[in-house]
Amino acid sequence: MSTTAAKEFWFVVGSQNLYGEDALAEVKANAQLMTDALNNSGLLPYPLVLQELAVSADKITSIMKEINYRDKVAGVITWMHTFSPAKMWIRGTKLLQKPLLHLATQFNESIPWATIDMDFMNLNQAAHGDREYGFINARLKKQNKIVVGYWGSLDVQRQIAEWMDVAVAYNESFHIKVARFGDNMRHVGVTEGDKVEAQIQFGWTVDYYGIGDLVQYVNAVTEQEIDELMAQYANLYESDYGANSKEAWEASVRVQASYEIAIKRFLDEKGYNAFTTNFEDLHGMKQLPGLAVQRLMAQGYGFAGEGDWKTAALDRLLKVMSRNQNTGFMEDYTYEMAVGQESILQSHMLEVDPTLASTQPKIMVSPLGIGGREAPARLVFDGKSGEGVVASIIDFGTHYKLLINEVSAFEPTVPAPKLPVARVLWNVKPNFQEGVKAWIENGGGHHTVVSFNLTTDQLVTYAKLVNLEYAVIK
Repeated sequence: MSTTAAKEFWFVVGSQNLYGEDALAEVKANAQLMTDALNNSGLLPYPLVLQELAVSADKITSIMKEINYRDKVAGVITWMHTFSPAKMWIRGTKLLQKPLLHLATQFNESIPWATIDMDFMNLNQAAHGDREYGFINARLKKQNKIVVGYWGSLDVQRQIAEWMDVAVAYNESFHIKVARFGDNMRHVGVTEGDKVEAQIQFGWTVDYYGIGDLVQYVNAVTEQEIDELMAQYANLYESDYGANSKEAWEASVRVQASYEIAIKRFLDEKGYNAFTTNFEDLHGMKQLPGLAVQRLMAQGYGFAGEGDWKTAALDRLLKVMSRNQNTGFMEDYTYEMAVGQESILQSHMLEVDPTLASTQPKIMVSPLGIGGREAPARLVFDGKSGEGVVASIIDFGTHYKLLINEVSAFEPTVPAPKLPVARVLWNVKPNFQEGVKAWIENGGGHHTVVSFNLTTDQLVTYAKLVNLEYAVIK
């Protein structure tokens, strides 16, 4: 997979010097126990690293500066063990440039009524500290995440884990680089967008390359390299010759193998982790990349068709957020409108992400019908079932907007023997009529990214981090 560097999160515990050294030693010991337990829970995708106690403005500011400086640190989790006067946090919090989670918890799960005294009250006043600390974050408009509950509960740990994935994706957003092989599909509106504003707001770099730049890489691929990749295909996928001779089928698949090798080499050498193609820009290419694109998406590269760089970048972002599980580029194609069976068929000309497959993918070769090139090879499969979210990012000229719809996918039960592309079926929420209408009213695009591993809350958390307008349909 096209991966990100190893990340960690810092755990900063708020207190103050008022309670004396013995009390602070107990605070630190409790914080270390929590850190160890959370790291050993098996639920957090990234390690938590405890820092020195935040007992002064200078100490807090120093910690936050260090968080900004260290690339390995993806964000910070704060906990107010005691009352921590919030004016101490102003400078450091204003300087913080990475995601912040306020963990509103306490060391003890229950109040020890038989032994509770004022020493215990002074040391364990997170309820007091949470409100003081929360006030200053609200006043500073930090858009920080707040997780409330006992730190040892599975639900709280799950929420922390989901936020960690968002925080890592937020940092990765500033490293997303999209290579556009050719321009946008002519006359299409929704794939357009302001690349400069996207780089300012989201950190995305979007660069154009003429298709000839890619053709040079394709021509440099050796037959031995193709042979090695063909052997991988044979082990992973079913070969469906259809109406083709074995020789014609293999010739088409070999073209796609050369494309996979060439595109990956191009992206890796130049530091790109997302890309677009366009069936209207194929000069010097025998086929539109299909199987090649699907294979690269499965490795974690972001993609969208017809030059849609916004969706390609969003695809890469959500792949990082989901750790490339059950997440990929998608397109609304056609409706099922029979009463009681209303749903939407999702597919694309070729490029449906194999991370969404529920059936064994098979390689098929079939004419495309557009683009004026040879019949391309592609992976064909049926999509998974499950609850998920589908997202579209739209440029309205004055601002960007993220549209999110909750969906319920189901595996197809009726065969489609003449459909030579992968297919995914889902119901939109709250129902077909209201969901489709709301999507259209909000200007949602036909190109989307779907994930059966992410939640609406995670996408909203990211939107808030980058000051992105959003709308949720559910």
